[in-house]
Amino acid sequence: MFDTIGREPRFANRREAGRLLAERLRGYAGRDDVLVLGLPRGGVPIAYEVARALGAALDVFVVRKLGTPRQPELAMGAIASGGVLVLNDDVVRWYRIPPDAIEAVAREEERELIRRERAYRAGRPAVPVADKVVMLVDDGLATGSTMRAAIQAVRRLNPSRVIVAVPVGAPDTCGELRDVADEVVCARTPAPFSAVGVWYEDFSQTTDDEVTRLLQQSGASPAVGSLP
Repeated sequence: MFDTIGREPRFANRREAGRLLAERLRGYAGRDDVLVLGLPRGGVPIAYEVARALGAALDVFVVRKLGTPRQPELAMGAIASGGVLVLNDDVVRWYRIPPDAIEAVAREEERELIRRERAYRAGRPAVPVADKVVMLVDDGLATGSTMRAAIQAVRRLNPSRVIVAVPVGAPDTCGELRDVADEVVCARTPAPFSAVGVWYEDFSQTTDDEVTRLLQQSGASPAVGSLP
C-alpha cells in the first residue's frame, strides 16, 4: 500500500517499485535480446523484479566514480564493469590532472570494483552485452551522475540499445538523460523531488549478500535468457 507525500505516492520498498516499473516496460517482455543490468547495490532489487517480469536475463553493472586527487567528491571520470574507463576531459583539463594521478585513482577504484563483481557473481561470468537491448536500472535518479557514467561505459561494450529505467527521478535529470540514452523510463517524476529515499517507505541499505542472493535466484548466466 502506498503512503503519499502531498498527492505523490511513495513506494513501500524497492521490490514493489521494481514491479511497478516493470509495468512500464512490458513492451519488452518475452524478447531474447533484452538484458537488465542493475546498478549495485540499490538498483539490483529493482532490476530483479523487472527482469523476472519481462523474462529477461539479469546481471550487475558496477560503476565506480573516479574522484580528483584533491577533491575526491568531484568526479573526473568513472570505471565500470567490462574494464571500461570513462574520463571527463573538461575536468581533467581544468584541474590539470596528470595521467599518473588518473592511473593511481583508477587502480584503487578498480580493486573495489573487482571485489564487488567477484562477491556478487560468485564465480559466474558476466552476461554478454554486445548486440543486446540493455536496461540500466537503479532505484532512482537525483543528479544522474552515476547513471550518466554507466550509459557512457556500457556503450563501449556495443549494445544495440541503451534504456535507462528507474521508479522515480528528478524531472530535469530524467529529461537530460534522454540526450545520452536511447530511451528513459522514469515511472514517477515528482516535483519538488528532494531525494530518492524520500519516495520509499523502506529505503534501508541493500547489502552485498542481498545482491548476491538475487543474482543467484535469477540464474544470472550467459546461458540463461529468462527467469523462472
